[in-house]
Amino acid sequence: MTDTQPRTRQAALDGPLEDALVGVRRFFTKAEVSADKRSMYAQGGRSDWFYRDRWAYDKVVRSTHGVNCTGSCSWKVYVKDGIITWEAQQTDYPSPGPDRPDYEPRGCPRGAAFSWYTYSPTRVRYPYIRGVLLEMYRQAKAEHGDPVLAWASIVQDADKAKRYKAARGKGGLVRATWDEAVEMVAAAHTYIIKRWGPDRIAGFSPIPAMSMVSHASGARYTTLIGGCMLSFYDWYADLPVASPQVFGDQTDVPESGDWWDAGYLIMWGSNIPLTRTPDAHWMTEARYRGQKVVAMSPDYAENVKFADEWLPVAPGTDAALGMAMGHVVLKEFFVDRTVDYFDDYCKRFTDLPFLVTLDAQADGTYKPGKFLVAGDFDNDQRTSENAMFKPALWDARTGGPAIPNGTLGHRFGESGAGKWNLLLGDLEPRLSLAGEGSDAVSLTLPAFDTPDGHATPVTRGVPTRQVDGRLVTTVFDLMLAQYGVGRPGLPGDWPADYDDAEGLYTPAWQETVTGVPAATVARIAREFAQNAEDTQGRSMIVMGAGTNHWYHSDLIYRTMLMLTTITGCQGRNGGGWAHYVGQEKARPITGWAQMAFALDWSRPPRQMIQTGYWYINTDQWRYDTFGADEVAAGDVGNGAFAGKTMPDLFAQSARSGWMPSYPTFDRNPLTLADDAKASGAEVGPYVAQSLKDGSLKFAVEDPDAEENWPRALTLWRANLIGNSAKGDEYFLKHLLGTDSSVTASEAPPELRPTDINWRPVAPEGKLDLLLTLDFRMTSSTLMSDVILPAATWYEKHDINTTDMHPFIHPFTPAINPPWEAKTDWDIFQRLADKLSEFAATHLGTRTDVVAVPLLHDTPDAMATPHGAVRDWKTGEVEPIPGVTLPKLVAVERDYTLIGQKYGAVGPLMEKLGTTTKGVTVDVTSAIEYLKGKNGVHPGAGVNAGRPKLGNGINVAETIMALAGTTNGHLATQGFKTLEKRTGTQLHDLAAEHEGKIITFAEIVGQPTPVITSPEWSGSETGGRRYSPFTINVERSKPWHTLTGRQHFYLDHDWMMALGECLPTYRGPLNMHQLFGEAPIGQTGELGVSVRYLTPHFKWAIHSQYQDNWFMQNLSRGGQQIWMSVQDAEKVGVADNDWVELVNRNGVVNARAIVSHRMPEGTVFMYHSQDRLIDVPLTDTNGRRGGIHNSMTRILVKPAHIIGGYAQLSFAFNYLGPTGNNRDEVTMVRKRTTPVRY
Repeated sequence: MTDTQPRTRQAALDGPLEDALVGVRRFFTKAEVSADKRSMYAQGGRSDWFYRDRWAYDKVVRSTHGVNCTGSCSWKVYVKDGIITWEAQQTDYPSPGPDRPDYEPRGCPRGAAFSWYTYSPTRVRYPYIRGVLLEMYRQAKAEHGDPVLAWASIVQDADKAKRYKAARGKGGLVRATWDEAVEMVAAAHTYIIKRWGPDRIAGFSPIPAMSMVSHASGARYTTLIGGCMLSFYDWYADLPVASPQVFGDQTDVPESGDWWDAGYLIMWGSNIPLTRTPDAHWMTEARYRGQKVVAMSPDYAENVKFADEWLPVAPGTDAALGMAMGHVVLKEFFVDRTVDYFDDYCKRFTDLPFLVTLDAQADGTYKPGKFLVAGDFDNDQRTSENAMFKPALWDARTGGPAIPNGTLGHRFGESGAGKWNLLLGDLEPRLSLAGEGSDAVSLTLPAFDTPDGHATPVTRGVPTRQVDGRLVTTVFDLMLAQYGVGRPGLPGDWPADYDDAEGLYTPAWQETVTGVPAATVARIAREFAQNAEDTQGRSMIVMGAGTNHWYHSDLIYRTMLMLTTITGCQGRNGGGWAHYVGQEKARPITGWAQMAFALDWSRPPRQMIQTGYWYINTDQWRYDTFGADEVAAGDVGNGAFAGKTMPDLFAQSARSGWMPSYPTFDRNPLTLADDAKASGAEVGPYVAQSLKDGSLKFAVEDPDAEENWPRALTLWRANLIGNSAKGDEYFLKHLLGTDSSVTASEAPPELRPTDINWRPVAPEGKLDLLLTLDFRMTSSTLMSDVILPAATWYEKHDINTTDMHPFIHPFTPAINPPWEAKTDWDIFQRLADKLSEFAATHLGTRTDVVAVPLLHDTPDAMATPHGAVRDWKTGEVEPIPGVTLPKLVAVERDYTLIGQKYGAVGPLMEKLGTTTKGVTVDVTSAIEYLKGKNGVHPGAGVNAGRPKLGNGINVAETIMALAGTTNGHLATQGFKTLEKRTGTQLHDLAAEHEGKIITFAEIVGQPTPVITSPEWSGSETGGRRYSPFTINVERSKPWHTLTGRQHFYLDHDWMMALGECLPTYRGPLNMHQLFGEAPIGQTGELGVSVRYLTPHFKWAIHSQYQDNWFMQNLSRGGQQIWMSVQDAEKVGVADNDWVELVNRNGVVNARAIVSHRMPEGTVFMYHSQDRLIDVPLTDTNGRRGGIHNSMTRILVKPAHIIGGYAQLSFAFNYLGPTGNNRDEVTMVRKRTTPVRY
């Protein structure tokens, strides 16, 4: 390290005072203390004295680990002489009952090693600032006096800015005081707000469930100042886009205790013993009661050892396997015979009986079109409220179309009250239109089984009927056609039988794609469905990152969800999908959201899709060397993407209000509000007119203009750089302005976007300030400008929940934060107070124009009838805020009061209540409770008389008081509110706990189960195990979709363009075709080309633990890749050799683990092995080797940025483009030069 001040003593972690305090120990022991105070030597006593002393302790506290592992395990933390000595698993979980195993013991070797971090060499003990920046700042402050002006003088000087940005990642961090570090950050934020706008400031912290108070701290600060919070679920590629597409819900899954209830369990892309270690016992124990376990995995993974059968599916081809299984189930359980349970379930709870119009083509065939809705034909609801969002089904009783209850059109508006339910009344839905009175026509459907993945047409027939001159068929008939299940009398190309390898989606066909034997696939499909029939829906698929991190993961998932849905397994204990990729379920989600997004003080917040944010702001869009039509269906679809690029589509999504886009405009939103006021117009009309006449533009239309750059980024509880940064080297180059290893070519002129301005030279170093709060050094802290020392999980008060069990766990401090560490809540309070101080001079009270996307679970979902895309920019429609534009809301911000507001519960709670999933609840009683529980602020400030948020316990109590899952009164009230819309009884689900509020003291005493609440779709009433959608199935509550049912068919224009209206197979992207990478298996000067995957590491949870001394010993230490024996032989690599991986995105050095468990053509580099340990200089460029994401980059899929239409509408971490990275390929070769560091 370098220092800007002369040293007056020898380098040490602490000063003379600290050394003296440590030395005092010698006065309280008879043992001899060594001169360096590191050893003690004792004589005499019992022979086991040392052992007994080693395991003696003064106190034990309950805490847990805030890492994204889904474990949420309760731990006992032991303290001796004020030092944390070790941890052990708690064993006091409430029992799930005498008929099943207990939850405990929960834990894993990684968690048992956490206390090492408290005193580790990687611990961040003090505030640090990049030395060159600190020197500049001190000089500037001496010159200007005002810290804000001092910061401005640095970033406005191009040479100074370039110099400190180029130093990022190259050492030079120096110790600073808390006051100086906080002052610099607050000054930077104040300047950015004033000069560029608050939406140029972003915050990122993932997975609120793992420590809700800590997440809320930075999110609350960022939101109060008008900054944007970046999403995490889609960014991690953990968000399964198929979940909103099918369910209109996001990752509501069964707890692990419900695995016990399953009769048949498939592990598909989820390595349970490795990634769900504390829960794996449920899977292994359930086998003893007759459950069959099947593993689908490309490699011989840990979970394979516990399975009854292993299907070694080729990487990324899982959708082919899913389509073949669906082919078998549809044929044997729907066409060959009728299973009453499946038939009834599908008619009531899926879109299979709903009608789809068919569009005639020039060649005499048809293509599937739009859902037939009430507004399309003559019926008694044609002129009713929201008629364009009330789809029709075929009623067997009347022999014609009918509009059932429960559609999106019934969810909103006065006329739908009491009708948003799944009760059919006198209706008798038909799954198929086949039979007397129907006519058969030929459909043209897209197929993607060509070597390059392009769409080709396949012809299949369906039965049809006429409705007011429109030809219609059912979704069920379309599904049979899509899956290739023929019936007598239908035209088209149909497979002969299961052994027809040329017939799309047969078991034999899939064998040519996946390598799994056809007979095995047919048998597993048959067993899965037969078990579902026999057990009334107790077949389950556990799925995860192995299938979800691909570009076309939404299609993989739709083929799997098809299996669980048509067999009636969703909404049944022991059945359905079980998607586990992260600790996503923040059980008291409503309370957390109020605190995190400061909804108690102002609304709406800025919430951004992180994948899109970095796709644009790290300039990865400039490196897309293919058109959008390359990943679409071309003329087999609707041709909507012809001549467009992916950045064009992204810009269209932003300006249409489908997805959020921050920074939003090419003008400071504070200035924009001033301009609107000066014009005498309201904000909405003023902005719409300015966009129309071109005087105002979206920032995304010119992202490389300096006024549109992101300017500040705050990370806490996060390791963005390297760990989750897909395209890490692009971050280093364009965002941070430091050394990178990018060699990719930019798009040639003919493939550049037309809706985004292309500047000749891409900027480097857009970001002015990178602030990270952490308790350990990571790849992100090493790139940061300012690092603040945070408390660990054993040093603060917080709360933690998970998808895997129903309990709330506390964090409680075993010790106070050591050295100069502070809790996240305290750190952001300091920042808020300092910014408020600067605001008195520089900001005052300003109006901020906030652009808000069209939101899910609101009437915004009805902005796009029929999902028909109309673009105001091309003149097809007018720019209308909240319809064809984002909503535009003026928010008043008094920046001098940010500190006061941060530490108090605001008055909007009583005024507006809380809203989750469209259900608004009056929380006045909860606020009165909190006034007594937390106390209130005295004085005459804006916080006077408001409940305090002075510490972690206050915030935890507030989160739990404001959520139905932890406040039974609010849960009961929420259900009663929902009953007015559904017309069915629901409130009894929470009535048993109506008077209960879970408190922090209660969860410290014992893990406490949550309360059934409308915030989630499953019921835990009476102590049952949680499974999603049980309320939908058992209480006839609709799903949040267009039809109100689970969806197989998606009729948005862009889904048609992609050829993905129905489940289908699309393999991994062809990186040779798109980017010129070598085809897999090809060898050359740079080695052998292989598929590059980054799964979860056995000795880490993401980047946590991998640097831990214990885990380094259990693994080989340092960066490593796993490769097959065959690939190793091709390039002369032996086990433990150093290898180098090179592609257009970057360079990685690692040691090879050569193993027979790996399939040929694929390598694993487990994420995330930080660039901190044993990373040598590369042969390629002589710079330090990269991290696993040095080989990856962002690839946006158009299906993920659709919005404003039914379930395809934005909500934070509900829908958005994923940071997928598993389609990537790289060259691997043996390193030939000496290893140098």
